[in-house]
Amino acid sequence: MGAYILRRLLLMIPTIVGIMAISFIVIQFAPGGPVEQVISDLTNQGAGDRLSGGGDLLADGSAQDAGGYRGSRGLDPEFIAKLEKQFGFDKPPLERFLTMMWDYSRFDFGESFFRNTSVIDLIIDKLPVSISLGVWILIFSYAISIPLGIKKAVSDGSTFDVWTSGVIIVGYAVPSFLFGILLIVLFAGGSFFDWFPLRGIVSDNFDSLAWWQKPLDYLWHMALPLITLLLSAFATTTLLTKNSFIDEIKKQYVTTARAKGLTERQVLYGHVFRNAMLIVIAGFPGAFISAFFTGSLLIEYIFSLDGLGRLGYEAVVRRDYPIVFATLYIFSLMGLVVSLVSDLIYTWVDPRIDFERRDV
Repeated sequence: MGAYILRRLLLMIPTIVGIMAISFIVIQFAPGGPVEQVISDLTNQGAGDRLSGGGDLLADGSAQDAGGYRGSRGLDPEFIAKLEKQFGFDKPPLERFLTMMWDYSRFDFGESFFRNTSVIDLIIDKLPVSISLGVWILIFSYAISIPLGIKKAVSDGSTFDVWTSGVIIVGYAVPSFLFGILLIVLFAGGSFFDWFPLRGIVSDNFDSLAWWQKPLDYLWHMALPLITLLLSAFATTTLLTKNSFIDEIKKQYVTTARAKGLTERQVLYGHVFRNAMLIVIAGFPGAFISAFFTGSLLIEYIFSLDGLGRLGYEAVVRRDYPIVFATLYIFSLMGLVVSLVSDLIYTWVDPRIDFERRDV
């Protein structure tokens, strides 16, 4: 097992480099980079007219866009060159990529282009929201999905199975952001009741609350976002668990175990559970990454939660490349690590699996 873990760890290096290289190449062809963002801000704010007397930004008589950037007509080429140097675009793409990867290998993510702070500080600042959503969604979704999936498998075809399947399918079909808007209209001061807050994960006076009031305040703020995310979070896992258990229950070893006089509970949790859970474990890395980083973007916007999903989206819109690449690097690295952990859990759940005898 040690050799397998070492191979997987070594394989992460070319994988992460490949992910970053493809993304870096795509970014080079994407219009509206940070230089264009600054030029657009100057143009939209009428800064050119206000600063024309200084002569630092404008070059009189310029008939073409300076530096080849759209909208830079009339700006001093020296000013454009300073912008390129500030953002690091004065260097060849290959040199910029190699420098970025060397810095990222030491977890040095640099400074944000437009937020005047380090990228790692921004990520740490947004982590509490994403962790709050991710941890609770994983706990609740698996705590609901696995027992419900087992119950549906045992009572396959019953009234309970049919009704719960209908509820799950409808819940999964409804987009989570629409359900979130419905909850806001009903319970967050939209048109009916004003029972829940609509901003942040704690109140502004959180620090002044008594110790026993703080967890209640936290749960009060998290109630609607969690309910919204849970609507679709447990649907796939529930149906996956049910189908996996049904497949295992039909196998010969289950019949043999029952013939030996084992109770139904001993058969389900002593024999079927380990084999049926393998396919559920296989989906854990994707569920982990989605719950923590990608699955809550719209929910963060709807409920005014300032988390990593919202940070990454705003960075893409703003072309804040240090944040874009840093979040991509961290997400990809965590996905690879969680995938390895998932494989190790495979061997714990089913000792018959031996990765040492297989190629990576």
